[in-house]
Amino acid sequence: MSTLTSCSFTSTLNLGFRLRPNRIDLAERFRLYNRRNDGTIKNSYILSSRELLSKKRRRIIGLDSDNKRFIGGFECSASGRDNNNGNSGNGGDDDDMSKDSNLATISPEETTVGGEADSDKKPVPPPPTPISSRPPTISPISSSYTNFQVDSFKLMELLGPEKVDPSDVKLIKDTLFGYSTFWVTKEEPFGDLGEGILFLGNLRGNREEVFTKLQTQLSEIMGDKYNLFMVEEPNSEDPDPRGGPRVSFGMLRKEVSEPGPTTLWQYVIALLLFVLTIGSSVELGIASQINRLPPEVVKYFTDPDAIEPPDMQLLYPFVEAALPLAYGVLGVQLFHEVGHFLAAFPKKVKLSIPFFIPNITLGSFGAITQFKSILPDKKTKVDISLAGPFAGAALSLSMFGVGLLLSLKPDAAGDMVQVPSMLFQGSLLLGLISRATLGYAAMHGATVSIHPLVIAGWCGLTTSALNLLPVGCLDGGRMVQGAFGKEALVGFGLTTYSLLGFGVLGGPLSLPWGLYVLICQRSPEKPCLNDVTEVGTWRRTVVTVAIFLVVLILLPVWDELAEELGIGLVTTF
Repeated sequence: MSTLTSCSFTSTLNLGFRLRPNRIDLAERFRLYNRRNDGTIKNSYILSSRELLSKKRRRIIGLDSDNKRFIGGFECSASGRDNNNGNSGNGGDDDDMSKDSNLATISPEETTVGGEADSDKKPVPPPPTPISSRPPTISPISSSYTNFQVDSFKLMELLGPEKVDPSDVKLIKDTLFGYSTFWVTKEEPFGDLGEGILFLGNLRGNREEVFTKLQTQLSEIMGDKYNLFMVEEPNSEDPDPRGGPRVSFGMLRKEVSEPGPTTLWQYVIALLLFVLTIGSSVELGIASQINRLPPEVVKYFTDPDAIEPPDMQLLYPFVEAALPLAYGVLGVQLFHEVGHFLAAFPKKVKLSIPFFIPNITLGSFGAITQFKSILPDKKTKVDISLAGPFAGAALSLSMFGVGLLLSLKPDAAGDMVQVPSMLFQGSLLLGLISRATLGYAAMHGATVSIHPLVIAGWCGLTTSALNLLPVGCLDGGRMVQGAFGKEALVGFGLTTYSLLGFGVLGGPLSLPWGLYVLICQRSPEKPCLNDVTEVGTWRRTVVTVAIFLVVLILLPVWDELAEELGIGLVTTF
């Protein structure tokens, strides 16, 4: 195919003005014909003004993949066809062009609307000036982006995730979808950065059966190259005639949609965090013996004006007594993670190594555990999310109950620790259980003698409740997203943030926990492969009961109610 390298044509040209009503993006289109001496058309050239920036093309002179040359806001292309024999133009035609005159003249008798010669029409006089060989200085149409912005878009595309191959899209569309499965009517970008393809259309069968069939066929055609997602159709107002929401099918590359493997640095960070969590758990055990600690140590940890730290060697004798409580706190966190792994193993879901978060008040805020594979459906998401907190809460409740019973035995007085009675006002549910077990007399003093297992169980239940808050990527956020959908998670999340901000839930822990969630766990979980099929009534019921128990555990008892219930000693002035 011949190419046009300049706007100075070296032969007699005929200009035909053609209207293109079907091309909305073209303001006007001109075709210039290069004729031989006998009047036959040798080459035709197109000049068209179009919005180049809408197609992310540069506005400088250069050739694109179609051998078209852009000048200012116009596009020039050479068809290189011989209208007599239909053969493509060759180098000889270009040589003939260079031997003609240097001016491009327009024959008035051949200039018509629609490109056809009409002798009845009044001839149009030729333009007074010749076509210059220098590119005209015409600004692009709708130039809303600068060169820097256009280059930035190209750089983002280059550095962004690899997109779906267009040839694969055509093959999959022609092979997978059809009258018996899913009739495609439209395609849209899919994914966080538009790296995938979303097929919209009409479902032609049971959604679960169609999805299983499409997954099998995709694996046979493409192997493990792509992952297929079944999601709710975006911005769909009407439900599916077969029942439930309208569905669409999204496709992403496997390496783009699945999380990467755990790196060596992540293992190192996880190990360091676990060591720090051991230290914070031991520190909690030492702090529980505050009535036995030396006065200078107690003053340093309780007096905000204390600046000079005490001799830490004074704490060594109390480390051994702090280990049972530390073991209990760490045991709850380990049980929590084991619950996640036991629920994920039958579903063949991979999990990352847990990243424990140390905290001096509770010993640990729990751990961050990521999914290292795509979840197959929302039922799996709910089951894995609930398994961890339920396992940790079961062990914590056992330790809390056993500790309360041991606190009633006189022969265990040597193992008791003295804690302020106001501690039991931090939780409505746990305070009521302690009040019912220990009695009014024991709870209505300045301090209460309890077994260390009570503290371990209390901290474990509080940590489990915090992780079950329905917000972000916490276990509670995942279970709500799976049971009620992403839109419900947004509403639950805003409510949770508001309650934490006002200190309604968690008491003094609300601020640090809210900051932790905002920094580390605010983003919701990614969609499942089958993100449409509902989880069922009983799973939703379990999730609802879990949220209700979380509120009872994290809701503090205000002074008036504490005085009425006999939880702690309330001093009135």
